[in-house]
Amino acid sequence: MFKKLAFGAALAISAAFTLPAFAQTAPKWPTRPVKFIVPFAPGAGADIGARLAADLLQAKWGQPVLVENRPGGDSLIAVRAVVNDNDDHQFLFAPSGNFVPHPYRHEKLGYVREKDLLPIARFSNTILTLGVSESIGVKSVKELIALAKQKPKELNVVTVPGITDMVWDNFAKAEGIELTKVPFNNVVQGAGEMATGRVHVTYSAYAIMQPTIESKKARLLVTTSTQRVSTFPDLPTVIEEGVPSLQYEGLTGLFGPRSVSAELRKKIGEDFVAIASSPMVAQRLSATGQLPNPGGADAFAADIAAQEKQVEGIAKNLGLPKLN
Repeated sequence: MFKKLAFGAALAISAAFTLPAFAQTAPKWPTRPVKFIVPFAPGAGADIGARLAADLLQAKWGQPVLVENRPGGDSLIAVRAVVNDNDDHQFLFAPSGNFVPHPYRHEKLGYVREKDLLPIARFSNTILTLGVSESIGVKSVKELIALAKQKPKELNVVTVPGITDMVWDNFAKAEGIELTKVPFNNVVQGAGEMATGRVHVTYSAYAIMQPTIESKKARLLVTTSTQRVSTFPDLPTVIEEGVPSLQYEGLTGLFGPRSVSAELRKKIGEDFVAIASSPMVAQRLSATGQLPNPGGADAFAADIAAQEKQVEGIAKNLGLPKLN
């Protein structure tokens, strides 16, 4: 019996020394530079948020955090870069609304969202608004609807590809109106045309419309959030205006490939929550039409699931088949 106890004690002592040594040699993350890929050109809201997060996280992580812009292709260029490389040091920093509608827009995606593009951290909400040129003389959504019915197809609108475009189509169908969509490779340029009166309506992030709104040549009618935003306390929500079909939350955050472990998702999520909760981040985001909305992997995943449900309902209402 004494020998067994002695042997067990020896094992316990050995484990006590071995486990710390093992922990000390376990690989740390990150071990090299980290990259955030953004599906927009420099200056977009997500790009600004990505660079702000990168600056703060590289100090925390002890490695450079780089931002790479890969616009175009309805965000597929950026998404596929992250998915195909499958590198746990390379991530997508983007609004979820950019790719949630992909199954209804593309026959060949090259990825399965649930398996290949994992929600890791929620960072912010983009303030989405409906703006109109002062040239058309409307001051509310109801007035816009009435004018559009008086002048079918005479008014035009600029929307952002993705979920924003789908939400607009759903709203137009619900209200029985039809505006001509004006395509712009650069949506910022399209929103700027509200100042000249060549574009009548823009449904997009406030940051895209901000210069035109500040020029007093265009005005905001509503925000798409379920609650009023502190940046525009007097601006009603689409719910308050009685047009719930325009409601949409602009969730923006970090997504990773399937190689990112559950433990790493949790760690990065906690780090994002920490930096996004600072007053400095709130101030910087607010100046560019965004609001901090920190959340970890689980919270972000739940929000995206709800957004996918919303898109599914819109697609059904519009008669859009799932293409893959």
